[in-house]
Amino acid sequence: MTKEMGFERMASSPPPQALLERLKDYGQEDAFALWDELSPEERELLVKDIESLDLARVDRIIRCSLRTQGIAAPTIEPVLEGSVSTIEERTPEERERWWKMGMKAIYEGKLAVLLLSGGQGTRLGSSDPKGCFNIGLPSGKSLFQLQAERILCVQRLAAQSLSDGTSASVPIHWYIMTSPFTDEATRKFFESHKYFGLEADQVTFFQQGTIPCVSKDGRFIMETPFKVAKAPDGNGGVYSALKSSRLLEDMAMRGVRYVDVYGVDNALVRVADPSFLGFFIDKGLAAAAKVVRKAYPQEKVGVFVRRGKGGPLSVVEYSEIDPSMASAINQGTGRLRFCWSNVCLQMFTTDFLNQVANGLEKDSTYHLAEKKIPSVNGHTMGFKLEQFIFDAFPYAPSTALFEVLREEEFAPVKNANGSNFDTPDSARLLVLRLHSRWVVAAGGFLTHSVPLYLTGVEISPLCSYAGENLEAICRGRTFHAPCEISF
Repeated sequence: MTKEMGFERMASSPPPQALLERLKDYGQEDAFALWDELSPEERELLVKDIESLDLARVDRIIRCSLRTQGIAAPTIEPVLEGSVSTIEERTPEERERWWKMGMKAIYEGKLAVLLLSGGQGTRLGSSDPKGCFNIGLPSGKSLFQLQAERILCVQRLAAQSLSDGTSASVPIHWYIMTSPFTDEATRKFFESHKYFGLEADQVTFFQQGTIPCVSKDGRFIMETPFKVAKAPDGNGGVYSALKSSRLLEDMAMRGVRYVDVYGVDNALVRVADPSFLGFFIDKGLAAAAKVVRKAYPQEKVGVFVRRGKGGPLSVVEYSEIDPSMASAINQGTGRLRFCWSNVCLQMFTTDFLNQVANGLEKDSTYHLAEKKIPSVNGHTMGFKLEQFIFDAFPYAPSTALFEVLREEEFAPVKNANGSNFDTPDSARLLVLRLHSRWVVAAGGFLTHSVPLYLTGVEISPLCSYAGENLEAICRGRTFHAPCEISF
């Protein structure tokens, strides 16, 4: 009887009327469908969860994104080589000039780096943030540590090349975008490793947003009876997150004019690359991206294209491009027509980031990723809504692509060992092979007890950023692979 009376009491307490009416305005009243079955504590959690949503904004995003589904995209055209700074066309004079220009801007504190690190290492078999992952190098360093030490190395190189003894170089500020799923673990990892030698106040963490997961008719999927299923809003969520966190103002206060934006899962990423920065400044660009040539037609990478005849620079995913188009050959060069792979290495001006943070959000069109979503009814098919970092490129008044060598700057870490590509093992070998070439070029020698193509040496980023200044360490010395070379 008491139990029944308790249930009667619970059932007679309706959802907050004003909140229910707001949900009805947007066709989302089903979020309260199981209200009568919830305990008082669960009802409170549900109300807080709904109240945390900007329902007008979320509704606009859902409607715009569903409306564009199935609409034919504009015809895509290849990116002409005139829009790309290719390796073969760069002169030694340009390389030297860009390196010096980049170093000067870094020394003056005009460059910040921004890491996109909202994802967990689920596909790697880890629940930790991807940056915590150890790919098996002799040093055992995590991806976070490799990147931090490259920042330290660039800072030191800038100070050595430009300091006149009267002024100190400005530290490179590192902005790290996490998600609600990685934020706490990322912060603790940095704290426990004493920021890998960086000053704590030159690292700023901020979170990207989340968006409710929806069914095919646009209704919220409920993860539990008292919680809406949500997912991170994609790496393009960085623009709105910079705005909401007021970090664009923070950059302005620090004197930052250029921002190097990159993804966490690249073991060879050249963070704060002076050459790329110098090229960017020299060409007066608003946005630019590093690219590598596509390895083969079916490679699972997005490629840069022009949307429409002479249209803006954009990216199409490998799943969106017709196989015959992906295999098409440029008769003049004998290369793939669509060959410039997107590897998530971008440079922006802070002025452009300010424009995008307002303009892109107003458009509110997100990409729909059909996924199995955990729900009260088990896993159900629905949509996660995401924006991508490259969504900003069509807005840029001036853009260009900057070719780099895959074997020097692109070692993706996406899938667990045992997969066919982009594994910790494949990334580790790319690092070891590159560093082995640096040792030999600097006059060193290698011995090994297993085939050299299965091993190599690791050079600490604190010793060398891109193979420079190694003669004093390597010349005439023999190193037994695998090993780490450090100070």
